[in-house]
Amino acid sequence: MRAERPGRGLHLASWLFGLLALLALLAFAAHMGEIEHFLALLRSLQPAWLLLAVLLQSATYFSVAAAWRYGLHQAGSGLGLRKLLPLALGKLFVDQTIPSGGMSGTAFLVGALARRGVPAPMCLDALLASLLGHFGACLLAALVAVALLRIEHRLQPWMLGVTTVFALVSLAVPAGVLVLRRYGRREPAWLLRIPGVASFLESFADAPATLLRRPRVVATLTAWNAAVIVLDATTLWVMLHALGLPTPYRVAFPSFLLAMMVTTIGPVPLGLGTFEASCVAALVLQGVPIEAALAATLLLRGCTTWLPMLPGMVLVRRELHRPR
Repeated sequence: MRAERPGRGLHLASWLFGLLALLALLAFAAHMGEIEHFLALLRSLQPAWLLLAVLLQSATYFSVAAAWRYGLHQAGSGLGLRKLLPLALGKLFVDQTIPSGGMSGTAFLVGALARRGVPAPMCLDALLASLLGHFGACLLAALVAVALLRIEHRLQPWMLGVTTVFALVSLAVPAGVLVLRRYGRREPAWLLRIPGVASFLESFADAPATLLRRPRVVATLTAWNAAVIVLDATTLWVMLHALGLPTPYRVAFPSFLLAMMVTTIGPVPLGLGTFEASCVAALVLQGVPIEAALAATLLLRGCTTWLPMLPGMVLVRRELHRPR
């Protein structure tokens, strides 16, 4: 039990840091902006745009499940979308509450597919290709975001730094999985402390990698994962319109990407505080009023993170108690 306490303390410290960062952002926004303007923006919300945001987020889960279905189908499994859609929501919950570059959620998915009768080699073959497609899409989107900021002369040193670190992570995570798979069970001790990741990496030691040798499959999986990023960024753009601020998409897209990158490389669960601060900063630096930037970011987070939390937690708990 003593060995678990430092990890638990670090986890609680990361939650506390995120909460303090969020409170600091709210205090800064209140100091720099006008509370009355912020509240007026919220009162002027247009329901039609909010409905569109919900539809866009529903489409993200469909895209994630469709990517898995395609990969599993190429590997030889006939598992349908109806069974994969709940797992997309569960994986989102695990990825957000246990930051690990997406590996914790993938470990959850491996166990869930095994409980549905998908053979382990087939499952891991598809997920290995999907993992490569995911980080390939993230890296491509990050480069597009930097290019847009450069064209608009809005690129700041901190933005370039975040993108550089994120690019290294996007290359290191799939490369690390391949190395661990190649050299067997020589995983770092810190990696094994992430719930579910130990068995996940051990399974990869004997997993095939046939789909990785099929460029068309990897390209299709990359496209499905890129669609998720575009839908999320479009949700931010829709939230700005819902507040009565018709902001160009070239402003919303890099702002969301920067926030996503900070969340991915940061140790704070849910990206609490760090996502909001980076998204608001990017929007403000591109000319969006701070009250509108904060309101749109909080609405985005409510739609993409907080609303799915309860059903995600229920689905994960149900899945973990599901018999094999």
